[in-house]
Amino acid sequence: MDRLSPEKRSWLMSRVTSKNTRPERIVRALLHRIGYRFRLHGSKLHGRPDIVFSKKRKVVFVHGCFWHGHMGCRLGRLPQSNLNFWQPKIERTRARDRETINALEAQGWQILVIWQCELKDIALLTQRLMKFLGPPRS
Repeated sequence: MDRLSPEKRSWLMSRVTSKNTRPERIVRALLHRIGYRFRLHGSKLHGRPDIVFSKKRKVVFVHGCFWHGHMGCRLGRLPQSNLNFWQPKIERTRARDRETINALEAQGWQILVIWQCELKDIALLTQRLMKFLGPPRS
């Protein structure tokens, strides 16, 4: 049973966005602080990656654990109500993510996926980003 009324739930869900999410903004600020420069939401690339490093041919996706079905993460658990709706929805998102990654790799792009739950450890995330991207420009 949902704790919110249908009207309140509808209002809350209408606030969910696909671009410029809080986790995405955190990663972008971290990258900028380290010294990397990038493009946002590569509209010419399959799947519109969140962060694009064109010269390096590398992209970063910042996935919300719930919306992208992060396996083994407490944030990625399905709700107990309305499973007939949520389970196929999350599965379609996961399938679309796999398709996007395969298409970008086929075009020679390298992909890094950052999960929302990984933002808890900024030092580890910083190391992971620097290992993926190499040294920032001076």
